[in-house]
Amino acid sequence: MSSEPNQIAANAAEPREAQPRGAAVPVSLIVLMALLLFGGAVYFDQAGAWFDPRVYAPYHSVAELQEYEPKTEGPDLGRGEYLFNAYCSVCHNVDGAGKPGQAPPLAGSEWVNAEGVNRLIRIPALGLAGPIEVKGQQYSFGAGMVAVAGNRQAVPDEDLAAILSYIRQAWGNRALPVTADQVKAVRDELGNRTQSLTVDELKHLPEKR
Repeated sequence: MSSEPNQIAANAAEPREAQPRGAAVPVSLIVLMALLLFGGAVYFDQAGAWFDPRVYAPYHSVAELQEYEPKTEGPDLGRGEYLFNAYCSVCHNVDGAGKPGQAPPLAGSEWVNAEGVNRLIRIPALGLAGPIEVKGQQYSFGAGMVAVAGNRQAVPDEDLAAILSYIRQAWGNRALPVTADQVKAVRDELGNRTQSLTVDELKHLPEKR
């Protein structure tokens, strides 16, 4: 007698493993998610400036772009640093420490940190001949300091004010900035003079008006 019917009956008697069934997602949750996505898209479209011409429209000139830049009062210290590095750092170093036998330090200098600025303006405008004492030490210029700002067209009043303001507020210096009007007043007073100043002459000139 065949054992096949008995095998079939045994297989039928074995419990079958339960098959997992997917849980149904409530329709209300689907609707809520759709509303949230739609609301987020609307908000992002309104607040994200996707195609707002104020963001993506090209500017036609530098002057037009500058109209949208934040306005700052007083000399531009960033430009002052750039011009200092271009004109002055060769002798005075980028850290304002100067070079022995070549140029005195600007960091902590009593000439830089003076309350008045008229003498300080005259130095780059006319140059300086002869030795100068800074922080109790004598410095000799050799051939003298050239008038790095002698050409008013090459270094306008605003640029010289920016350089001197940077010097007076860098490397631990805490003096007030120099304005373009102050530079203009001193340069107008100097007129067409091109002869370099001496330290003795500089000391006898008024520091403040």
